[in-house]
Amino acid sequence: MKFYDFYMSNAAYRVRIALKLKGLEAEQVIVNLIEDEHRANWFEALNPQRMLPILEDGGIVVAQSLPILEYLEEVYPEPPLLPANTAGRAWVRSFAQSIASDMHPLMGRRVRRYLADRIGASAEDIDGWYRNWIAAGLSGLEGMLAARESPGGFCSGDAPTLADLCLVPQTYNARRFNRDLSPYPTILDIVARCNELPAFADSMPENQPDWKPMEGVIPGGR
Repeated sequence: MKFYDFYMSNAAYRVRIALKLKGLEAEQVIVNLIEDEHRANWFEALNPQRMLPILEDGGIVVAQSLPILEYLEEVYPEPPLLPANTAGRAWVRSFAQSIASDMHPLMGRRVRRYLADRIGASAEDIDGWYRNWIAAGLSGLEGMLAARESPGGFCSGDAPTLADLCLVPQTYNARRFNRDLSPYPTILDIVARCNELPAFADSMPENQPDWKPMEGVIPGGR
């Protein structure tokens, strides 16, 4: 098994946690996004979208973090990262998609770079863009968590699910941009509980072999 990773990739962070929770060994192949290694011909041949993460398992190549997580769940089902009942699985997938499909794409590095390079947005404007979408997204997630019928210590029940694997990296990124998370006490409680687990702690960007201090790469972003 090979896992194509970069410490600063939010999406790759999700998969790192899953691999560790499931006790799976994967060769970590670093693709430095800052140095545009994802634009290399060999990487484009592997994934024409030129995006991380990618998982290779034997002859199978899977791109996009949520399909990778679903693949791991089907092929390596223990410990489970989805609830046993249909309604629970649907809720977890809805929560995860709210982050991966609605929040993350609006705040990714390539979006911030486009705003800076093509539109000429200032660092202040880009920061405002990020602040707006992180607040809107986290407010919705806090509401989803508050409305749960039987809340547990994690997003869904008493063990991490795909929902937690998406939530933790997103809040990490919000903190990296100095966002105030105090309006989201349920999120903060869940994230703190997750990060007490070795799989989550070991997956943090600063615990990766390619970690470097996160300095500005584009105005208002990294």
